[in-house]
Amino acid sequence: KPATDNYEKGEVLKTHEAIESLDKSFATLQIKLAPPGSSQKMKNSDATGAVSTLAGIDSPRKKTFMVIGINTAFSSRRRRDSIRETWMPQGEKLVRLEREKGIIIRFIIGHSATSDSILDRAIDSEDAQHKDFLRLEHVEGYHELSAKTKTYICTAVANWDAEFYVKVDDDVHVNLGKLAALLGRHRSKPMAYIGCMKSGPVLSKKSVKYHEPEYWKFGEEGNKYFRHATGQIYAISKDLASYIAANQHILHKYANEDVSLGSWFIGLEVQHLNIKSMCCGTPPDCELKAKAGNACAASFDWSCSGICRSVEKIKIVHQRCGEGDAVVWSALF
Repeated sequence: KPATDNYEKGEVLKTHEAIESLDKSFATLQIKLAPPGSSQKMKNSDATGAVSTLAGIDSPRKKTFMVIGINTAFSSRRRRDSIRETWMPQGEKLVRLEREKGIIIRFIIGHSATSDSILDRAIDSEDAQHKDFLRLEHVEGYHELSAKTKTYICTAVANWDAEFYVKVDDDVHVNLGKLAALLGRHRSKPMAYIGCMKSGPVLSKKSVKYHEPEYWKFGEEGNKYFRHATGQIYAISKDLASYIAANQHILHKYANEDVSLGSWFIGLEVQHLNIKSMCCGTPPDCELKAKAGNACAASFDWSCSGICRSVEKIKIVHQRCGEGDAVVWSALF
């Protein structure tokens, strides 16, 4: 009988351990599938720790208003310089913008496929000079833009506790004061997805630009995508960014980056805010709107998916459509 008792106790102990293991697995799954709206709860949970380790940091994230990530490539030095010479503050002004207005601006770029390549060293040198990069754990490549956007959002969430996270391309002109004021009007909406919404055709032919290899997922040939923000510039609220960070490993990536982002919000109670001032044209369009007292938050040419010949033309756009350097400092948001 004693042997039987020991056997039964052993079986009970194994069952108890199995239940504990299942409980832990379930708790982990709950964190991974944490719904939007839970970012406040995440602060004191393991989820915050999991997110913060993405950037290898243990210190509390700094609270700020918005993080703007400017998507750029190794070959785009002249584009970056054109932005530095126009709408992006430099040096002490960039630091002051973060400290006084809560606006973080960084060029976002990953690494080359070759370790410590001349491309990486060039970015390191440029960053040492300007201190305006956010380096991502990502291998650069044109067909990897969806992965890069996901990594950017996760890294930004790990570093900053912002109310909004913005992505903009490096051939787009931005009026920072207008953008900040615009987003400020929507800060009470925890599930805000802000930009110029569209639903273009799903392109099944391999020979065309923006071809969608998974076109069959979208129904019959000739169908359109679900509504999503155009990729030149968009903003998402804290809760949506936290959702992406918590679920990054199970979010599917489509060929087109803006489609991927929109797909991650399908099935969620997201507010799609279609803001036309985030996709104004270049002069005369943005100039006429500015003269009418309705300055644009962002300007670009639809025909080029950005400002055509942006290195030369962005200065003209800034001169004719820029809000003025003082606006962002006086903007209320």
